[in-house]
Amino acid sequence: MRLAWVGLVAAVVVMSANGAAGQTKTETFEMNYSNPGITPSHWTLILYPDGSGHFSSHGGEMAGGGSDIKSAPVDRNIQVSEAFAARVFETAYKNRLFNVPCQSRLKVAFQGWKTLKYSGPRGTGSCTFNYSQNKAIESLGNSLVAVEQTIMEGARLEALLRYDPLGLDREMSFLVKAVKNGQAQQICVIRGILTQLAGDPKVLDRVRRWADELLSDSKTSPPA
Repeated sequence: MRLAWVGLVAAVVVMSANGAAGQTKTETFEMNYSNPGITPSHWTLILYPDGSGHFSSHGGEMAGGGSDIKSAPVDRNIQVSEAFAARVFETAYKNRLFNVPCQSRLKVAFQGWKTLKYSGPRGTGSCTFNYSQNKAIESLGNSLVAVEQTIMEGARLEALLRYDPLGLDREMSFLVKAVKNGQAQQICVIRGILTQLAGDPKVLDRVRRWADELLSDSKTSPPA
């Protein structure tokens, strides 16, 4: 009888855990970006409230320091911080799930079309803009572009490690500067390749040091 009771409790715990996980995925945020003048010219970033998500892009040369290494389409699962994900969804909640006018009437240089979408139990909504006078939406768009920069840099580091290890020195220098000035955010999305570089005795000492510093900073820095 006691074994049956223990089994029942275990089953309830499992069901509760599965329910919580399912609940996490009931809300979805998606950003689509398009700019034919740069590469990648199109990408999509999907996020859930727990920080998990997916990124896909296609087209052209990888972002970075001018190498002739070309990119295959990037298509991978990602994990941002829960705090960053909370900011994304809070921005949606406070702006009618993006059912608001996003695009500014001001004449601003073209930066790329950004479409923000929300879907979940609260409803659905989307808006598209190049530049928005809504400060929260414009700031969120810029931060998501910076997350894309980090993801693409991670893919580039993976390619360089495989095909041109000496090129890692210049690329890591570029990434460190991008993180400092905010052009690359949520370094946790490339923790895997940074951990690999930090522990690889075959790469330059400076590359290992930079990778270790970025990993340390990603654990202590507040979410952008």
